[in-house]
Amino acid sequence: MSASESTDLTSWKEATPTNITCIEKNLSVATSVISMTVGILSNSLAFFILFKSSKRTALKSKAPFSVFATSLVVTDLLGHLVNGSVVIYVYSLHKHWETFDPHGRVCNLFGATLVFFGLSPLFLGSAMAIERCIGVTKPFYHSTGLAFRHMNKLLSLIWFLAALVAALPVALSKSYRVQNSRSWCFYNLDEPDDWLDVFLPMLFALLGLLALLFSIVCNTVTSCSLLLCTMQRKHHSRGTSYHVEMICQLMAIMLVSCVCWGPLLTCVILASKGDYNPASDTLLFLVRIATWNQILDPWVYILLRKAVLKKFYLMLQRCCRSKSRKPVLWQHSFLRSSRDSKFGPPVCLFDGLLVQNTHISLSDDSKTEVLHAVLSVWKKG
Repeated sequence: MSASESTDLTSWKEATPTNITCIEKNLSVATSVISMTVGILSNSLAFFILFKSSKRTALKSKAPFSVFATSLVVTDLLGHLVNGSVVIYVYSLHKHWETFDPHGRVCNLFGATLVFFGLSPLFLGSAMAIERCIGVTKPFYHSTGLAFRHMNKLLSLIWFLAALVAALPVALSKSYRVQNSRSWCFYNLDEPDDWLDVFLPMLFALLGLLALLFSIVCNTVTSCSLLLCTMQRKHHSRGTSYHVEMICQLMAIMLVSCVCWGPLLTCVILASKGDYNPASDTLLFLVRIATWNQILDPWVYILLRKAVLKKFYLMLQRCCRSKSRKPVLWQHSFLRSSRDSKFGPPVCLFDGLLVQNTHISLSDDSKTEVLHAVLSVWKKG
């Protein structure tokens, strides 16, 4: 091999990792921008729908749920705005944290916002599930004991608790750390220095899993109670339809939260205990899955509305009717008059049937089957 060929090969080897790094960087920036844009648009649309729905409905029992749902959408919207802006800022400075953040203030802000906007939707989903459980199982207490001032206090408590957990590392001098991918900040999961490095991420993960557990239990109790009350016809049909709409939304929110946040919270617990050492790419992938919770939440209110559910039910009903024709139900008086007739059943019977005041057209095979059935009944008479 000549010296020039060796030089070209060496330069190609040195250039290839750089090109791959540039491609990965551009892909990460594009992913962050797309996620931020879709999240902002989705939550804005969901907020508009919830605002119109709250003005249109006069059902008092739905008002607390609407307050929680609107708060959840606003929280997700702010989460996309704040976290997405910090991510774009970090990538725009080529992730040189030592240069633009020597004191770690941006990293602490980034980690705190990730924790706050991660726990807040989980707490709000749990509060919505508890509120619906009280509304279905204890309707009298729900209508008299839960006022708007109680909802505002509960919302303030939820946001304060999430902010307290997010601010604990900074308050206890256990600042958030830049992760190995250098694109985000989180707890120190690699090499814990003391018990606080184990306690803080464990607290975050356990509170998130506890909120998911409350949601699962309350939604299960609410669904069973609603099904039982519907079978016993204890509720008015309109109120039941609103309950069904809210239960469908809650179940969807719970499913989305479990799928998006369950893997990350479990990974954080295992990493804090030292049983599992996740790779940087794995942890970043789990965080990106968790951020999709804020994108999918608003689509629950966009798609699982009463009007959309009703249209979907009617469309499904039409599909079922087109696939399987319902059996023809004969009126007893019509068969009896045909049986007592001297000339047999009328000829016009086989071009169209008058069944319960409805004109039904039949195919040739169906006409033949109906002809044999009517003739057999007529002969027996």
